Amino acid sequence: MAEYKEYIIFFLIWLVPTIIIRTLIKKRSSRTLPPSPPSLPIIGHLHLLAPIPHQALAKLSYKYGPLIHIHLGSYPCLIASSPEIAKEFLKTHERSFSDRPQTVTTDYLTYGSQDFSFAPYGPFWKFMKKLCMSRLLGGPTLDLLQPVRAHEIKRLVRFLAKKARNGESVDIGNELVKMTNNVISSMIMSQRCSGDEEGEAEGVRKLVQDIAEITGTFNVSDYIWFCKNLDLQGIGKRMKEVRDRFDEMMERIINEHRVRRRESSKESVKDLLDILLDIAEDGSSEMKLTRENIKAFILDLFIAGTDTSAITLQWALSELINHPEIMQKAAHEIDSLIGNNERLVQESDIPNLPYLQAIVKETLRLHPTGPLIVRQSSEDCTVGAYHIPAKTRLFVNVWAIGRDPNHWENALEFIPDRFINSSVPDLRGQHYHFLPFGSGRRGCPGISLALQVVQTTLAAMIKCFEWKADGVSTRVDMEEGIGITLPRANPLICSPIIRLNSIPSSI
Repeated sequence: MAEYKEYIIFFLIWLVPTIIIRTLIKKRSSRTLPPSPPSLPIIGHLHLLAPIPHQALAKLSYKYGPLIHIHLGSYPCLIASSPEIAKEFLKTHERSFSDRPQTVTTDYLTYGSQDFSFAPYGPFWKFMKKLCMSRLLGGPTLDLLQPVRAHEIKRLVRFLAKKARNGESVDIGNELVKMTNNVISSMIMSQRCSGDEEGEAEGVRKLVQDIAEITGTFNVSDYIWFCKNLDLQGIGKRMKEVRDRFDEMMERIINEHRVRRRESSKESVKDLLDILLDIAEDGSSEMKLTRENIKAFILDLFIAGTDTSAITLQWALSELINHPEIMQKAAHEIDSLIGNNERLVQESDIPNLPYLQAIVKETLRLHPTGPLIVRQSSEDCTVGAYHIPAKTRLFVNVWAIGRDPNHWENALEFIPDRFINSSVPDLRGQHYHFLPFGSGRRGCPGISLALQVVQTTLAAMIKCFEWKADGVSTRVDMEEGIGITLPRANPLICSPIIRLNSIPSSI
């Protein structure tokens, strides 16, 4: 018993000075860091992020200012919630904040960050960015694969027309996810994810859902240092099972592509996997792509290209149902361009539909599918009066900036006209009060693809149908759900009604 008392005494002798020293260090460092809310031991400010992080961080910024300093468990973080502060980090000090923080899940699923999205800023990342912009997601490739996108939009219209003729309602979110999954899957590997076919293609869609769920789950091991090697939530087991399934599927598809490429005697339209294999087999390539690089990059495309576009379309349709006068104005613009006839809107029509483009921009302002831009400092730097240490995580609150009344008149209202005949902020992050696709080096390379899918699909839904919300109320609720891509809290269930002479006879 006496032995235990000695241990307790030694522990207290160690603990008290440790607390005093850490308190002094914290007070000293706080002089060079931005304002910070009160924190709790061990977890820091994690408790303040519930229930929806970007909303909670916006509330903190209202109280403590546009730049605050918090601790998420063991990790120091900065929260930027104004265009001016965002510009400081994303432009003035961009080189110091070009890395992304690693999590246990993303690192494992991407084969040790051998992808593009989470790769450290350096030669490999620069090579992949150049590859994305010039070949994989560049204009010529997107043009070649345009029939794939048009085919999937036509299939969606056919499905909705059948529901409309039968007087049935639709879980539109579920159908849009299927469509965007099919678009991405067909562009990547010439296979659809879901639909009438069964088998491996359907497994792709389930995998994407599982991966999105795991990456969006809060993992205590990522934030509390002494839990780093503990799998308290069972996430480690789940991510291993999911990656094993993905790896098995991709190995089979890559091998099938290699066989087909050897046996093919004529030129055909190449999918994105073919392009990646061309580069991997090119001995003169600037960098050698490994099999793991290819699989990790394809995983990036699935995660970044499916839920995000589907969710943007859901929010856009929700806003249009709640603002029928805007829906009617958009339909009139489309009819004026191509007539109230059977022809669907094509991607080449979009430049001549400025009001439709304004609707998409206004949707992205209020409902950005990337509500938080996440970076990490690679070196010590000074921002304003503050010294920022290396390995500090940065969260730019795109959601809060898009709703800032200091930069947007009637900031919480859905007003697409604000983007007509004005100094329109572009979608590529050059104006820091509008950052739906990020900004700078780490900005999303898939902007063109995303806009083609979203704008053309939305135009088809407006041209071919009128929309009515199901339920007691004629309005759609606009409650946000929990997730990294700003989902709706509740499914969007609505009824399509065919507009006169608007459905192609081939459907």
